[in-house]
Amino acid sequence: MGCVSAVPPPPSEAASDAASEPDEAPDSRSGRRSVAVALLLGALGATVVLLASGRVWARGTTAIGSDALQLSADGRDVSGLPAALAIVGLAALVAVFAVRGKGRVLVSGLLALSGLGAALSAVFGPDGRRALDAQAARTTADTAAHVAGLTQTTWPYVTAAGAVLILFAGLLALRFGRSWPSMGGRYERDGSPRARRAAAVDPDRPEDLWKALDRGEDPTR
Repeated sequence: MGCVSAVPPPPSEAASDAASEPDEAPDSRSGRRSVAVALLLGALGATVVLLASGRVWARGTTAIGSDALQLSADGRDVSGLPAALAIVGLAALVAVFAVRGKGRVLVSGLLALSGLGAALSAVFGPDGRRALDAQAARTTADTAAHVAGLTQTTWPYVTAAGAVLILFAGLLALRFGRSWPSMGGRYERDGSPRARRAAAVDPDRPEDLWKALDRGEDPTR
């Protein structure tokens, strides 16, 4: 009678090839890259908008007697909408990872719309004349005072460029957001943390050794 070995046969060549293939799908890799790009674009865009909104957007002069007084207005005096929408976009960028499903789509849309609205309000919003007129009235104590020689700086366009980055972050979230991780996602499969790599391996049981090798673990540790 032949001798029967208790050790199971080694995995077939096809099984070895399947085990050697990377577990990570191309969609997963592109999803991780899109997360990093969206976070970078969203954070950078919001920072640019908030900083540029504090710069001088418009300049002009008003008359005090025979003298001309130089006046200037920053972005928040001209329009507070770009900075407010940048804050909304920054909050939406964080909230994307706190929700899933349709909620993530809605938050991603809010992120994109906040960038679009900030860009449009920076370029096509008020030109600063009203803010400078109000400043002239306060400075001269004359409610009929008006600003003359109105000029605009490039900071509204810098603000719009930052807002476009927020818009791109929102578009990335709409396109790839379904594959992005979410806060607490590692607890969703079985209600416990996904830290099961250190499964008990009995060195006297060959099947345990093969299972450990299939999981990519070193059974000798």
